[in-house]
Amino acid sequence: MYKNYLKRFFDFVFSLMGITLLLPIFLVVMVGLFLSNDGKPFFFQLRPGKNGKIFKIIKFKTMNDKKDSNGNLLSDAERLTPIGSFVRKTSLDEIPQLINVLKGDMSLIGPRPLLVQYLPLYNERQARRHEVRPGITGWAQVNGRNAISWNQKFDYDLWYVENISFIVDLRIFFLTAKKVFIREGISQEGQATMEPFKGNI
Repeated sequence: MYKNYLKRFFDFVFSLMGITLLLPIFLVVMVGLFLSNDGKPFFFQLRPGKNGKIFKIIKFKTMNDKKDSNGNLLSDAERLTPIGSFVRKTSLDEIPQLINVLKGDMSLIGPRPLLVQYLPLYNERQARRHEVRPGITGWAQVNGRNAISWNQKFDYDLWYVENISFIVDLRIFFLTAKKVFIREGISQEGQATMEPFKGNI
């Protein structure tokens, strides 16, 4: 009942409330990033959703588009702007995804939507993360976020898929609030975010 009907209802109601309440913060961050990112406050990217359906995710843009002499983008660490670093550490970059939740592309809670190019790299078990809508936060995010290995992340994602419930979602919600407050697990050691997934070796 919860998984198939009530979860989507709660997603719609609370994302609409969130957009309304966070609108002042949304506007302030948007202006700040507009000024620091050459007029580009938002980041759009295709991501796989439920059942692998591709959608366009929207986030605040925390990195600029600076390139090297060969025209290749610089590393994440080199492109992360000061205001972008603050927005990322406080998880304010996730606010625009409430629009994705409102549209039905995402859920408030679920496995994080990863890159489209990772799809052919998953094994059968890892691909099960797409049995549910991806979320703004999830079980992996409250258990290490970017500071854990890919295998750990997939294990947490699969645990969530197999144990989804209102109580689990409520627990993740409160743990997420705690993680945001103490700013834990923002990046993997030696990385600005997390190293790319290279498949199962």
